[in-house]
Amino acid sequence: MSFDRMTVMVNERLRRTMLRAGLDPETLAVRAEVSVKSVERWLHGTSVPYPKTRYRVAAILQEDESYLWPDAIDKAALIGAELVASYPRRNDVPHHLWTEILCGAERNVDLIAFAGLFLAEEHPDWIPTLAAKAEAGVRVRLLLGDPNGQQLAARDAEHRIGGGVAGRVTAVLAYYGQRTPPGVQIRLHDTPLYNSIYRFDDEMLVNVHVYGILAAYTPTLHLRRVDGAWFNTYVESYERVWASARPWDRRPLT
Repeated sequence: MSFDRMTVMVNERLRRTMLRAGLDPETLAVRAEVSVKSVERWLHGTSVPYPKTRYRVAAILQEDESYLWPDAIDKAALIGAELVASYPRRNDVPHHLWTEILCGAERNVDLIAFAGLFLAEEHPDWIPTLAAKAEAGVRVRLLLGDPNGQQLAARDAEHRIGGGVAGRVTAVLAYYGQRTPPGVQIRLHDTPLYNSIYRFDDEMLVNVHVYGILAAYTPTLHLRRVDGAWFNTYVESYERVWASARPWDRRPLT
């Protein structure tokens, strides 16, 4: 047997994504408006589609083109692509956006803040929608500040509001404890909070904290996962805090 021929590098990601979508090369070729031979060359790894075609195929397969053809994507462009919008203050985030992206979540809703009371108080649909998502099988996890912890006391001293931060946590826990099902997982953390993170599947709002200024008046980033250059950093941070936090038993805090 001769091994002189060039080794064929099958695009396994493309092949598996096509199988998952129930598309064979002929069907994908028709929908992408290319020849069957072109699709076969993509599968065999001997060619890569032009950018316009990559975008069309990715849309058909409902997958990021950076996943299907990682070597063909401009990484610098992807980094910028993850930043959907930025706002100088959290109060500048469009009011409807919070519940709009919550409604679109189908897998994960993760929140980390000290209180995040504004969501419960200013958005009437927030808690009912959160509860409905948990009932439907979405993993909902809330990380809130431990009222007895050192970090909450430090934040309170920073803003000189005499126990106000702990009071806001107690208030928001009363909202969640009374109006959400057990499927909404709640833990209390005592970690430095450099950002408040609100994650909805592949969408995320990151409220950047600045010393001495209330979170409502500090910058907020709207991210959408593309290759994860931004997004995954915040996911990793969230998971580390979640692992170290203590579960809340839904009893009133004293």
